[in-house]
Amino acid sequence: MSSPTYTGHVDAKGAPSTRDLPDVTITKLSVGPMDNNAYLLVCKHTGEGVLIDAANDADRILTLVAAGSAPVPVRSIITTHRHWDHHVALPDVARATGAQNAAGRDDADELPVAVDRPLDDGDTVPLGDCTLEIIALRGHTPGSVAVLYRDPQGHGHLFTGDSLFPGGPGKTNSPADFGSLMDDLEARVFGVLPDDTWVYPGHGDDTTLGRERASVPQWRARGW
Repeated sequence: MSSPTYTGHVDAKGAPSTRDLPDVTITKLSVGPMDNNAYLLVCKHTGEGVLIDAANDADRILTLVAAGSAPVPVRSIITTHRHWDHHVALPDVARATGAQNAAGRDDADELPVAVDRPLDDGDTVPLGDCTLEIIALRGHTPGSVAVLYRDPQGHGHLFTGDSLFPGGPGKTNSPADFGSLMDDLEARVFGVLPDDTWVYPGHGDDTTLGRERASVPQWRARGW
């Protein structure tokens, strides 16, 4: 059921919120003790789905998958990066759905399941009749990826894992990693995508590139 107004906020362990686009629905669910976001994208033409980050609470994610008039056939699970809090539920959800597991190539060996599809920058993942684009954002982890859905009748929808949040980039552990992440964010995200691109992070509330763009030089200068 679509929320009357999608705001990008969901309460920890609370009800999911659904955004109803012309061709796709996007449902956001907060799971686990670290308020991780799991996202279920469903093609409205075929009913097929892609899950982004089976982060925790496998039973709640599987309930979400089965919540409609018929269970959503989840074709792929994309894990945005290797950190444990983003894949606690992955083994159980992958087993229950039979979905293909996809993750950034340089993080794939760190996941608790075999990765069927290592992802590189510029790859695409099918979502029924629609297409998701992969953007590598190296720095938070070596194989972090973002997932972009370009709505033909609207704006872009960018799922950034822990690489971009309201207020700045995700945590990095060295100046080199920070520089790598900022370089990728500036070249592959802010440099090519418009202000109305909606950003769905791995934790907490959503934002837009327009809200964040003016702060990019400050992020670079502060070094985190």
